[in-house]
Amino acid sequence: MAKEKEKEKETKEKSLFVGLAWSCGDMKLLLTSLFFLCSLATIIQFHPSLTSGPHTTSLLSCLVPTLPVPETPANLSSTDSTPVTVAPHPMKKEEKTGMDSVIKRSFNPVGSAAYLFIQMSAYRGGLNTFAVIGLSSKPLHVFAKPQFKCEWVDNADTGNGSSVFANGYTILPDWGYGRVYTVVVVNCTFDKPVGLNGSGGKLVVHASTNGGGDREVDSIESFVAIEEEPGSVNGSVFTAPPEYDYLYCGSPLYGNLSPQRVREWIVYHVKLFGKRAHFVIYDASGVHPAVMDVLRPWIEIGAVTLHDVRDQERFDGYYHNQFLVVNDCLHRYRFNTKWMFFFDVDEFVYLEPGLMVDSLMKELEGYSQFTIEQMPMSNKICRADDKGKSWRMWGFEKLVYKDVKRGIRRDRKYAIQPRNAFATGVHMSQNIAGKSLHKTEGRIKYFHYHGTIANRREPCTEFTNTSELAFDRTPYVLDETLRRLAGSIKRFELKTIGDRLVHTRQ
Repeated sequence: MAKEKEKEKETKEKSLFVGLAWSCGDMKLLLTSLFFLCSLATIIQFHPSLTSGPHTTSLLSCLVPTLPVPETPANLSSTDSTPVTVAPHPMKKEEKTGMDSVIKRSFNPVGSAAYLFIQMSAYRGGLNTFAVIGLSSKPLHVFAKPQFKCEWVDNADTGNGSSVFANGYTILPDWGYGRVYTVVVVNCTFDKPVGLNGSGGKLVVHASTNGGGDREVDSIESFVAIEEEPGSVNGSVFTAPPEYDYLYCGSPLYGNLSPQRVREWIVYHVKLFGKRAHFVIYDASGVHPAVMDVLRPWIEIGAVTLHDVRDQERFDGYYHNQFLVVNDCLHRYRFNTKWMFFFDVDEFVYLEPGLMVDSLMKELEGYSQFTIEQMPMSNKICRADDKGKSWRMWGFEKLVYKDVKRGIRRDRKYAIQPRNAFATGVHMSQNIAGKSLHKTEGRIKYFHYHGTIANRREPCTEFTNTSELAFDRTPYVLDETLRRLAGSIKRFELKTIGDRLVHTRQ
């Protein structure tokens, strides 16, 4: 029995050895075949006499895997065989230096991280001075000292074509809030009046990095900031009485805004500031069709001017380039108005009882700037008596609870006499000639309904009838100041533009 088992085991071992040998033989045959085919395919590809035959393509497609064809760049035509003429950047190689054979590494810059200057606008500020408003690389201005040189060139066709130069003075009005880009106002002031001989001309700005960012490179770019047609300059504009007493400069509107909240804000302030007021609004993609329907009646009667600045979204600045927009507004309209107001569309300016706008401004005309105190309002809490009907009420009519938390520094908004300002900000201007007043309590303030302008739903989510309460660890008190004005504001709208907006939705 033992001999039979030993014989059977020996037979199995032999079978296993034979199987392995046979498998290895098959593997060798397979690998040999693949090697031969790959070698043949390689020879065919590089032998010109073999690749010209009619059957070569089909043979190669069987032997060589098909690779995806790379897409043609957008700026190159797939049918254009003209070679690209742009020379590639040469590569700096690393090298060993010194007795210690230290490996010196190289860095190869290509392109530009941010533009040297992006001009939005430029305006005359007088007979011999101009303001150029734009964006520039923030690191360039933080870590270097870029320079701007101004040149006025008379029109060669109607004048003598002569040039006058001046150094540009730069103002950075965004308080360091810039992101990739920071706002720059370049002031160009010449020693004498320019362009007033009726011949026309142009303002050319020469911008230099001055070694900023890369000490080996001093990039200089020149651009035309203003071009004036012959006879287009009227010097009396700079001293003539302004067209308006009050002009509103708005921060850029963006997002899915509530048409109803915009409707309330516009009619409230048109009534407050009167007939000699104008409102300038900048659209950074917030004026969608429903908001446009609200603004259109006021545009038609000449109370509102709308600017489309959606293109600024290409450049990464602070808060949809808010500082850029307000500085454009300042310099564009500085000679059109006596006072210029800066606040947002969720903020309602209010004068204490007994005060009129004209009388208050007369009282403050000795100041170039004054700031306005904030009254923060809840954007959720409403009176229990209004529950069930609040959706028919206006926002400032039903949101009647004021945040009275102490020890908090509240943002202020402001007004300036624009002819005394060289640049401006969001909460105040730091570049004015003259005095500023910050103690305006008891005369003027503004109610702030934060978060309501971008809310398309009914804001009232909490209801109470108490005069004082604490909500989310914040104390509130009942304040119906603006609620009491709702009836007169609605009647004013009907009287001024009719019932065109009565069906406006949230």
